[in-house]
Amino acid sequence: MQVPVHNISGEVVGQIELRDDIFAAPVNRSAMHQAFIRQLANAHLGTHDTKTRAEVKGGGKKPWRQKGTGRARQGSTRAPHWRHGGVAFGPKPRTYTQDMPRKMRRLAMRSALTVKAAAQQIVVVEEFALDAPRTKTIVQFLNKVDIKRSALILLSERNETMELSARNLPNVKTLRAGYLNVRDLLGYETLVLPLAALEQIESFLAD
Repeated sequence: MQVPVHNISGEVVGQIELRDDIFAAPVNRSAMHQAFIRQLANAHLGTHDTKTRAEVKGGGKKPWRQKGTGRARQGSTRAPHWRHGGVAFGPKPRTYTQDMPRKMRRLAMRSALTVKAAAQQIVVVEEFALDAPRTKTIVQFLNKVDIKRSALILLSERNETMELSARNLPNVKTLRAGYLNVRDLLGYETLVLPLAALEQIESFLAD
């Protein structure tokens, strides 16, 4: 698949061939869905905690005698049906982590990249070489390549100048290529790929 290569001014300076085994692979929507759900689950902290009747302070004394009062027998004021009582079967700290084989994770990534490529939502750029943080330069580039909604900009390595330049843009996110994931791929409309980041993705996802 041939796509144009832009410079930071948004001008087309060449063409590049995207690998068909990554950007034109068979789309497995089940793997994409599982990878997305797994990522959401792994982000779930699971720190919720409620107190059982044994953990609530007080309630050690029997409220009234067992028989002769005409009322139902009670053993503690901290039983779940009492006000200020413990919670029955409430949430306790747990892990929501889900496992997924590495081959399936890569299959999901290739499927998501293929969907982006088929929708012509991949923009390749030579490099982002900025001397100082400048948001205006990024805005001009996005407008020049006709990105109107949201964009995910991949970086081959830590680039503080670029990260600061895009940080104030509400619909733009910078991410290092090594952390590319299905959630961000599906959450942003256009994927912006510098050549160095593209090489990393192709070397990582190649069969």
